[in-house]
Amino acid sequence: MLASIFSKTRPINYIMLTLLIVAGYSLFIGLDTTIAWTPFEMVKRSSVLLLLLLMMYLSQFIVSRNRLVDDTGYVPLLFTSFLFIFPTSFENVHVIIASYFILLALRRILSLHSLKQSKEKILDASLWICIASLFHFWSILYLLLLFYAIAFFGAKDYRNWIIPLIAFFGASILLTLYLLIREEYFITWWTERVQISFNFMYFDNVYQNIALAVFVSISLLYAVSQALAIKSRPYNMQNTYKKILLSFLIGAAIYIISADKSNGLLLFTFFPLAILGANYIESIPQKWRKEANVYSIFCIGLFFYFMQLIIL
Repeated sequence: MLASIFSKTRPINYIMLTLLIVAGYSLFIGLDTTIAWTPFEMVKRSSVLLLLLLMMYLSQFIVSRNRLVDDTGYVPLLFTSFLFIFPTSFENVHVIIASYFILLALRRILSLHSLKQSKEKILDASLWICIASLFHFWSILYLLLLFYAIAFFGAKDYRNWIIPLIAFFGASILLTLYLLIREEYFITWWTERVQISFNFMYFDNVYQNIALAVFVSISLLYAVSQALAIKSRPYNMQNTYKKILLSFLIGAAIYIISADKSNGLLLFTFFPLAILGANYIESIPQKWRKEANVYSIFCIGLFFYFMQLIIL
């Protein structure tokens, strides 16, 4: 039944997912006794909730606009389910903000195949990535995805290669001016953030560990199956799906190398993995298998959410 409900994009889908995210976020954050509820904190947390909702809405807009999936609502459903697998992602404000700007950048990068307003799209994507890196430095790795896209859709025009560099230096100048006003050193500010760690012993409880193992299994299923299916895609869309796979791999790399490691960092992988998962579900011919797959992911999300909520 759940797969049938989201087999088409309907207003009821957005209403259900909106209520689910609002309730899940409010309950998890509300029970966190470490948060001091000042007026500023309330505004900040409400703004973060709004960003999460915008990311869910934007995920459907991007895939529909670029025809990355059929006319289904599986992408926002899977995105929401992944959020509930890792409810601690609700608490990582900087990662949520960075992920939102990366999603805006991906919107422009994935639309480069249309070859319309390419320079404007490259500039927008570059600026969004640079802004995201201010909140989580390793978001800068998404410039690799942008250069990959340029190599396929705008390599002949040398100006396309220069635009990301101009955006990077422009953002650096603005950041320098901001730090001067605050009397902080540019190099010190960056060195505090440009750190790498491969220490994965950060789990607060066993459910975070199990949730990660389950998520890795789901990721392998969706990513490998869709990587093998790329050749069966229309030729003009194959590079777009390669960009989605590369986006997922970059998100995974950010999680692996980041020093302030947490399950919340996997938020960078949710959108591309939701696209891969939606395509996997749509490729299943049997209706009962579709239902089983959708129910499994959704119930897994609810299970790990409530288990981590109980021991909060």
